[in-house]
Amino acid sequence: MSALTHDPATARARIRVRGLVQGVGFRPFVYGLARRYALTGWVLNDDSGVLLEIQGRSTAPFLQALRTELPPLARIDAVEVEPVTSAMEEAGFEIRASARTANVSTGIGADAAPCAACLSECFDPRDRRHRYPFLNCTHCGPRYTITRRLPYDRAQTSMAPFPMCAACAREYGDPTDRRFHAQPTACPSCGPRLTMPIEEIVRRLRRGEIVAIKGLGGFHVACDARNDESVRRLRRAKQRDGKPFAVMVGGLASARTLVELCHEEAALLLSTRRPIVLARRLRDEQTLAVDVAPDLGWLGVMLPSSPLHYLLFHEGAGRPSGVAWLEEPQSLALVMTSANPGGEPLAIDDAEAERRLAGICDVVVGHDRAIVARCDDPVARVVAGVPLLIRRGRGYVPDGIDLPHEVPCVLGTGAYLKNAVCLTRGNRAYLSQYIGDMDDAETYRFFEETIVRLRTILEVEPVAVAHDLHPDFLTTRYAEQLGIPSVPVQHHHAHVAAVLAEHGRVGPHLGLALDGVGLGDDGEAWGGELLRVDGSRFERVGHLAPLPLPGGDAAAREPWRMALAALWRLNERGEIERRWGAKGAVLVSMLDAEVNVPRATGCGRWFDAACGLLGVRDRSGYEGEAPMVLESLVRTLRVLPGGWNIDHGVLDLLPLLDALRGMTPEDGADFFHGTLAAALVELALPALRSDRVIAVGGGCIVNAALTHGLVEGFAAHGVDVLLPRLAPPGDGGLALGQAWVCAQAMGGN
Repeated sequence: MSALTHDPATARARIRVRGLVQGVGFRPFVYGLARRYALTGWVLNDDSGVLLEIQGRSTAPFLQALRTELPPLARIDAVEVEPVTSAMEEAGFEIRASARTANVSTGIGADAAPCAACLSECFDPRDRRHRYPFLNCTHCGPRYTITRRLPYDRAQTSMAPFPMCAACAREYGDPTDRRFHAQPTACPSCGPRLTMPIEEIVRRLRRGEIVAIKGLGGFHVACDARNDESVRRLRRAKQRDGKPFAVMVGGLASARTLVELCHEEAALLLSTRRPIVLARRLRDEQTLAVDVAPDLGWLGVMLPSSPLHYLLFHEGAGRPSGVAWLEEPQSLALVMTSANPGGEPLAIDDAEAERRLAGICDVVVGHDRAIVARCDDPVARVVAGVPLLIRRGRGYVPDGIDLPHEVPCVLGTGAYLKNAVCLTRGNRAYLSQYIGDMDDAETYRFFEETIVRLRTILEVEPVAVAHDLHPDFLTTRYAEQLGIPSVPVQHHHAHVAAVLAEHGRVGPHLGLALDGVGLGDDGEAWGGELLRVDGSRFERVGHLAPLPLPGGDAAAREPWRMALAALWRLNERGEIERRWGAKGAVLVSMLDAEVNVPRATGCGRWFDAACGLLGVRDRSGYEGEAPMVLESLVRTLRVLPGGWNIDHGVLDLLPLLDALRGMTPEDGADFFHGTLAAALVELALPALRSDRVIAVGGGCIVNAALTHGLVEGFAAHGVDVLLPRLAPPGDGGLALGQAWVCAQAMGGN
């Protein structure tokens, strides 16, 4: 920071503030500080953030307060101070209009849940915004999902068609009001309106109907979570098999009637990001419909993320005045699932929702404020004592992830499954919201739409693009036709690189990548990999032993096939015949002849084999179902002596699988998770160097029991584990790793 050396009575400085400082009440915050310290000058938004000039005696305390007393949603990345040699005659301090030049380097904030002040207004019968579903202020409300481009001004958002009434305009123009330049500000007289009254929505839900409700980043499909028939009907309509539903409740007290909550889980639920949080179900909880999350020990719970959602629970509670009712358990609990039939992108337009959801919902509730950006609900859980993001979405996007240094602008196109994309700008990486599985035309269009939107919001053009090593992925083909240098990045290299990027690590580091499958650089299917990663290069140090996959991809959906493959390796043909008869004999003949039995080192396939041997699931109705059920059975981690062999960096768990055959599912779950973690620690320890740090990523890290075992196991040997926090550990975070590898390959070191 430059010193202010001229006359303190007239000292003047120009200050540049970079970071998340637009649309978060930063200018009125600066205005208030300037008045507090009797300073003159001005402040404005521009393409680089916030620019201001101050003049007077108390510049030093002003600068201190500027850094430490931030608005709730603001984030400062840098404060640059330059002395101004000549003083000016000014009557006071003013907020000036936004200035726009050629290059944008600031950012837009993510959507934020209603703040306490707005909730107080919403439930105050004397307030003019009483029970208004679209109230907000500078400290809360939609941002990314309603913004078309920067700077973040009302004309650039989907609130442009709603001229403010005189009362709202007064608040909007008053620097002392918390709605000063709150771009979505509105009231019942001038703002958006629902197509159905709140009381009618709740009446229909309680009657057992399935209702589509327009939220912040798309439509939800909702029903009464305590109504067995409604939940069964919704499951059939969405063809959801056994995949769990998330449940929305009115407050933390209501959540505690369904799940156990540690301090970190409660903090996640209450955060302005409002993710779905996976938490341990109460053992005696029997009030939810059985089909909400069948056979799982974990339940996805969420709190309201918008005033509209809060009003559903307010109506259910009998419309009490004030906010005290939020601290009490409520009877209403709602399944809230994404309105994306067949795994397609979220419905965001009212007419589109009417058309696409006709076979699922009894009624569609929309409103006349457009959603600009599709953004699904984020999903998180607490793993090893800290939050881990499973799905990135509303509330997290488009917040950037700090990189260790500035890099060229590159694009990461992500994975085939659970796709998200990533763009870098300066020393930040911008990982998109969850896009989906790239197996249909609509998702591919959403993929292209998301890339265009990120480029527009960030105002950048990539100089290179990274993609998966697999040549047949649509993401690979997209990258190769862009006409800029394209860099293939091996799948598990990207998993480890993503963790290293968000932890600011450069240079060689050891990493474990544990997932289902990814193409290796030898053309084989990998998935349980110990890698040494150094920027754009990596070395395969070790891996899980390969298992044969009888029937190829079918083995990933049918754990009984992986159990049979394990028994075949154990030469237990008699047990194969007893358990599976003629269909088992067909697979044995395929294995013997090595016909349609590719091999894979995937950690997920070892999970599937254990599930099949223990009788947890013969078939998975959705990806990861069998391992999720197995994790739900874990009571305490136990290690089987002699449960693995390591030979020249190849970890074989066949002794463990052999032992599982004589165990109950509960004992098997304890021993499988504990032994797998201990074996992986032993595999990695000889390869560790003096830094005693290992990065761990891949979809299997979502398994809290396994990850807890890894963290504890490495800690016992003085090794720190770097886990993903801001990007999903699975394929939803792959684009970050791709972009980081590509940037370093382009010379961004």
